[in-house]
Amino acid sequence: MEPLVLRTLLVLLTAATASLAVSALLGAGSGWAVFSCVVVVLLAHHLRQLRALRAWLQGADRGAVPEDDGLWGDVFEALYRRERDAAQREQELALTLTRFRETVQAFPDGVVVLDAVNQIVWGNVAAERHFDLDFSTDAGHPIANLVRQPDFVSYLASGDYARRLRLRLPRGETTLSVTLIPFGESQKLLHSRDVTQAERVEAVRRDFVANVSHELRTPLTVLVGFLETVRELKLDPSQRRDYLNLMETQALRMRRIVEDLLTLSALESAPPAPTDERIVISRLLERMRAETDVLSAGRHQVVLEVRGPFDLLGAESEIASAFSNLASNAVRYTPKGGEVRLIWEATAQGAAFTVADTGIGIQPEHIPRLTERFYRVDRSRSRETGGTGLGLAIVKHALTRHDATLEIESTPGAGSRFIARFPAQRLVPAAPMPATAVADGDSQLMRNEAA
Repeated sequence: MEPLVLRTLLVLLTAATASLAVSALLGAGSGWAVFSCVVVVLLAHHLRQLRALRAWLQGADRGAVPEDDGLWGDVFEALYRRERDAAQREQELALTLTRFRETVQAFPDGVVVLDAVNQIVWGNVAAERHFDLDFSTDAGHPIANLVRQPDFVSYLASGDYARRLRLRLPRGETTLSVTLIPFGESQKLLHSRDVTQAERVEAVRRDFVANVSHELRTPLTVLVGFLETVRELKLDPSQRRDYLNLMETQALRMRRIVEDLLTLSALESAPPAPTDERIVISRLLERMRAETDVLSAGRHQVVLEVRGPFDLLGAESEIASAFSNLASNAVRYTPKGGEVRLIWEATAQGAAFTVADTGIGIQPEHIPRLTERFYRVDRSRSRETGGTGLGLAIVKHALTRHDATLEIESTPGAGSRFIARFPAQRLVPAAPMPATAVADGDSQLMRNEAA
């Protein structure tokens, strides 16, 4: 305001000087008249500019600062610069707030801002999904009226927010980890995280440890018992041999469990299966048929059928392990005199490897859980046949790594079909085989189908 005051005083001084000059020439009355007119005009100008300033301050038109080329020019120019800087800062703040909200909207975790009385101010999409809210209509409402789980309401009212709340939602099987974080003067930030999958993984881990402990404890107990017997009792050679054979059986069972666990661990931690390594299916399937024959020991009719000139792309050891587990399961659970069919069908649209048997079959309620680790329909029969309970888990992981799926069809008392389906991108035209190999393969296939 100092320039305005100085300019006003300068105008008054100039008017006084002019009035004195007029007084000297025309008399004192004329001089005072001139001075009075200058003062009135100056006062009117100040009043007009003050009225414009007051109207601007009251918000009549905050977007346009009054203009004046005269005494008030510096004042209005300073106000304009300040208004411009404030508008720029407001724009930057709005942009920062927009970016912050966009960032929070992208969070997988839920975020809700609450005011001093726990009313909803704002929240992101994840929070709407977690708590079944709609912030376009729910903003301004107390959150306790919308999220009515007793545990949450008690947690909100307790004031003790140092701990996290595990909140199980009534819809579905979702579990949230909820935390309230006070901030500002009296606001709160409600943070929620979906921990359903983490809880499932932890439950699987606990079950896995318990199952491994149980599966290994049984043969270890038998081994320890036989060792004590052999050490403390005087046994004739035939008895000692029998005990040693039983001990060997239990030791082999533990080794199979450990080997299957290592295989499963390797599949879970391995990089994606290669897409440029050819698996010669005809050769692999012939090997599977021979191994199945050996495992069957003549107790079953083993048939191999190959339809479609396509090979697979992937890791042969993993596919062989999957196919072998399916075939060995069919042998184990098919009574003597039954049939096990190994079928490969491939077209340009995809391929399927099917193991069909005429075994005991599986009850429908067990089928969804067959690929779980250590899940077995009949534990006693599985132990008798040498199963570890990990075979189908290995199959599932090996197929998943090759973009394939496992389908299970079964009728109790009539048999089962395990079908591994491979997508078209995992197929390549079969490599040409020597004429002798083709002849041998055709004759073998004819023998199997005629058997």
